[in-house]
Amino acid sequence: MIDFSAIQFVDVIEFIGTFAFAISGIRLASAKKFDLFGAFVVGLVTAVGGGTLRDILLGVDIFWMHNSFYLWCTLFALVFVIIFHNYLIHLDNTFFAFDTIGLALFVVVGAEKSLDLGFSPWIAVAMGTITGSIGGVIRDVLINEIPLIFRKEIYALACVIGGIVFVSLHATNSVNLVIIELSTATVVVLVRFFAVKYHLSLPILKGERRKKLPH
Repeated sequence: MIDFSAIQFVDVIEFIGTFAFAISGIRLASAKKFDLFGAFVVGLVTAVGGGTLRDILLGVDIFWMHNSFYLWCTLFALVFVIIFHNYLIHLDNTFFAFDTIGLALFVVVGAEKSLDLGFSPWIAVAMGTITGSIGGVIRDVLINEIPLIFRKEIYALACVIGGIVFVSLHATNSVNLVIIELSTATVVVLVRFFAVKYHLSLPILKGERRKKLPH
């Protein structure tokens, strides 16, 4: 039986983030005509990929290997997509919405876990960015797309900004943790939203133009 009294707000955040990221992966896999197992795998690695790399770098046990919750959450996301498939297809920007929610919430999870383990603020920012963005990178590679993190869209930078907000508010020791978590997630969502809405992006690194060889 689940001890609901022991559940913290960050656990709720992690559930919603896992569910949202899994749906984003499953939706793209569906668009690529993956079968049910393939869609489940894409959804799972989207949900746990960033956290897996984070835990490896932090030198701690990989979180999902001690809890089947993440498998069940991904399975629930798969069933959700199957049931509401036609409805989700007709909704504009469903992928963007679920991907942004997962991104924002996992930045919170990664940064908070790093600080709880005693790592410095800049490590917390880096781990928040990794937790939020790497799952999406793996997802895009598996479905044979250029990862969002490598496109013009502001993606990882939104994680970095969110991570900075988290560690800055956390360092004050005067702001409630739930407020810090919600503020961080909101900042990431807003950065992504305005970047996409107004086509904001970082400058492109231009390479040297190749000279045409004479015929």
